[in-house]
Amino acid sequence: METRLTRTGQRLTGLAMLVAVSAVIGTIVVAAARPHAQPPPVQPPAAAAPVTTPLPTKYVVLTFDDGPDPAYTPKVLEVLAKYDVKATFFEVGKNVAKHPELTKAIHSAGHSIQNHTWAHADLRHQTAAGFQKQVGDTDQAIRSAAGITPTCLRPPYGGVSATVRQRAKALGKDLVLWTIDSRDWSKPGTPEIEKRVLGAVKSGSVILMHDGGGNRSQTIAALPSILEKLKAQGYGFRTLSC
Repeated sequence: METRLTRTGQRLTGLAMLVAVSAVIGTIVVAAARPHAQPPPVQPPAAAAPVTTPLPTKYVVLTFDDGPDPAYTPKVLEVLAKYDVKATFFEVGKNVAKHPELTKAIHSAGHSIQNHTWAHADLRHQTAAGFQKQVGDTDQAIRSAAGITPTCLRPPYGGVSATVRQRAKALGKDLVLWTIDSRDWSKPGTPEIEKRVLGAVKSGSVILMHDGGGNRSQTIAALPSILEKLKAQGYGFRTLSC
């Protein structure tokens, strides 16, 4: 027996099908519009903490005055690099102005660069303006060559007075002298330079040597043995930063 829908039934059936199709289409549209789940962002690995080398507890401070000098400063740097030793260079401003590439090389090698006046002037005999120029012009030369401003000032000849201290403080400088004078400038011979350094050394000693201001070949000849023997005695090396 064949079943036929009335016209009203046909309309109802068609409406039901339309509703069903619309529901399916709506579901598809909603699903397409729904944002896709994103995987959680990958977190970069935590940065490793910087490794700091502890300062040696038994140490000396090796200092070189009167450079930079094109004949001797590179040789001093070569010896220091060979023994992995850092030092402090108290530089004369007019020499920095002549050889800025040497000052830059000293800084790039990790050594400390400090102020030793513009023309190796005895600061006890300077006017206030002269004092400021000797120190300020040297600061500017070092800043131009290496991008740093010294905080330590070594007065030539060890010339210190109450006025020198007061003027240095006003310029933000700490005065730094030495505890062992190798007197290498007098060219007493390589063995004597070595004897003067090693004979008086103790932890915390500030050793005065020179890389400029004259013939420093004896200093360079004595330096390897001095470094080897200091290391053999357990000394490390610090630099100055006031």
